[in-house]
Amino acid sequence: MPGARHGGCPEDCRGSPPQASTTSVWDVTLLSEEEINTALGTLRGWARSGASITSTVELADFREAMLYTGAVAYLAEAANHHPDILIQWNRVTLTLSTHSEGGLTAADMALAGRISTLR
Repeated sequence: MPGARHGGCPEDCRGSPPQASTTSVWDVTLLSEEEINTALGTLRGWARSGASITSTVELADFREAMLYTGAVAYLAEAANHHPDILIQWNRVTLTLSTHSEGGLTAADMALAGRISTLR
């Protein structure tokens, strides 16, 4: 449908994805346990899983899961920070970690916060 919003996708997600930035806008220093716990307290639907955080959302069907995944990809490209994504028919599991740092950083928490606004 022309002009329709897709799976929580921001209005401007139709068309080309944003250009990835060559520098991160977020701090990529590993967070302390206290910082991780504080950040998780503000993130709806995210949980700690070792050196990562995960979120699983259940949608109406496969189509909605794919549209949601597209919206996540749009946000990830804009942030130049990319989650691992597992799609199981109507269920999407996202895992965030800053692989280059070996754990969780402000970049993970910031992207998780943006993704949370999709639901």
